[in-house]
Amino acid sequence: MTLDTIRDVDHLDDLLSEPTEGVVETLARLDGDLLILGVAGKMGPTLAWMARRAFDAAGQHSRRVLGVARFSDPARETWLRDRGIETVRCDLLDCDSLARLPDAPNVVSMFAMKFGATGQEAKTWAMNAFLPGLVAQKYRRSRIVAFSTGNVYALEPVARGGSKETDALQPVGEYGMSCLGRERILEHLSRAQGTSVALIRLNYAVEMRYGVLLDLGRKVLAGEPVDLAMGYCNVIWQADANAHALCAFGHAASPPFVLNVAGPEVLSVRHVAERFGARFSRPVALRGEESPDALLNDASFGRRLFGPPRLGAERLIDLTADWLLRSGPTLDRPTHFEARDGRF
Repeated sequence: MTLDTIRDVDHLDDLLSEPTEGVVETLARLDGDLLILGVAGKMGPTLAWMARRAFDAAGQHSRRVLGVARFSDPARETWLRDRGIETVRCDLLDCDSLARLPDAPNVVSMFAMKFGATGQEAKTWAMNAFLPGLVAQKYRRSRIVAFSTGNVYALEPVARGGSKETDALQPVGEYGMSCLGRERILEHLSRAQGTSVALIRLNYAVEMRYGVLLDLGRKVLAGEPVDLAMGYCNVIWQADANAHALCAFGHAASPPFVLNVAGPEVLSVRHVAERFGARFSRPVALRGEESPDALLNDASFGRRLFGPPRLGAERLIDLTADWLLRSGPTLDRPTHFEARDGRF
């Protein structure tokens, strides 16, 4: 994809929701509607619109895309409805409300608790491990694509290139452990009930308003020091992350199909900061030294299945720099990707 600038938020959302041919082909083969649980988060709205656009492109105009959330921000609900997504208000931790949700043969599970997990460990486990079990029981006859995280892996030597789907899971901190809890519960119920499940281990989706690149770019632009302790990372354009998740419906299985979703590059935080510095014509303040290990995903299996990302890391850095220089709006939600102790 040749892209030199992203004009505004509408242009950004249009790009983030553009389905690939693989998404259109996958959703065309599915039977019935698509239900997205936790649709109001960072990735949910554009994933929902991507699904709607894919159904329409496949001529499946009668297929419904339903988005479930509490919708504490009514504007998010309006945005979805304006694009043909039906919305359902629900506190998923309220068992009675969960029981009343409509049935659907295809379910995307996006709800999670990460930020604020430290100090709210019990709620974190409820959201990340207990609730997925309730959902898997309610939708036992459905195909479920469940978002997980690369935080279920251990910190890996950078030279190894990242954790593979078959590696042992050794999360650091309660957030990562609760996400491993999610996966184990879903695996158990998939095996016990025969439910088809795909687990998406994501590191890290980025767009212009949020993500690791934005965090680093803002620090450089503000003249703040960039911490090098977590000296390496993966990033993937959010549109590509959403596309791989939707394509995973074609591989959902019992026991669960597991997929790493990440960019192909092992990015040096030092290099990214210096690239931003060059774009901003500003000096870069660096703090500390790189550790020999980092939280990294090897997503080569997913790329063999679904193809490479449409935007690579260098283009994403340039687009982020351009967005920041034009004072584009952001979500103002730091990722804390640099945390090495699993505390968020």
